[in-house]
Amino acid sequence: MHESPVPSPWVVRWAGLVPEGGEVLDVACGHGRHMRFFRGRGHAVTGVDRSPEAIAAVRAVGEAVQADIENGPWPFADRRFAAVVVTHYLWRALLPTIVAAVAPGGVLLYETFAAGNETVGKPSRPDFLLQPGELLSACAGLRVVAYEDGFLSGPDRFVQRIAAVRIQPGSSPPRHLL
Repeated sequence: MHESPVPSPWVVRWAGLVPEGGEVLDVACGHGRHMRFFRGRGHAVTGVDRSPEAIAAVRAVGEAVQADIENGPWPFADRRFAAVVVTHYLWRALLPTIVAAVAPGGVLLYETFAAGNETVGKPSRPDFLLQPGELLSACAGLRVVAYEDGFLSGPDRFVQRIAAVRIQPGSSPPRHLL
């Protein structure tokens, strides 16, 4: 199955939260639809995926890191990003690491499948479906700007998605969050 070249409407909707010119990390980047989208907005982009084919497809777009982030070390241990984008990917053990990769003033844009999806299609294994409120809990240290947990059609699916910002210590939230 090939992913759509069109960026997620959720990511597009909240892309304005990403600090201008900030570096964007696309986790489980696939063929780079979000890398291309953010590069087109003037951001430096980095993608990580375990697939050699995916990495080959994004090498010309930005920094491309081939890594098995589920069984190996997190390749960005000393880096923070203005945005971390995750769509259609869940590995619970990495949730704290992904959240920690958001720099002060940066944003997490996350969208993946949720419980209930097993009634309409794949993925259907509980390991790959967020439980109610799970994404909110994972983002406890961030300021949630938007959150949804429910059913979407076209194609039918259950999702959780969040846009959350790490407020810089000692500063007020950006005006667009007030």
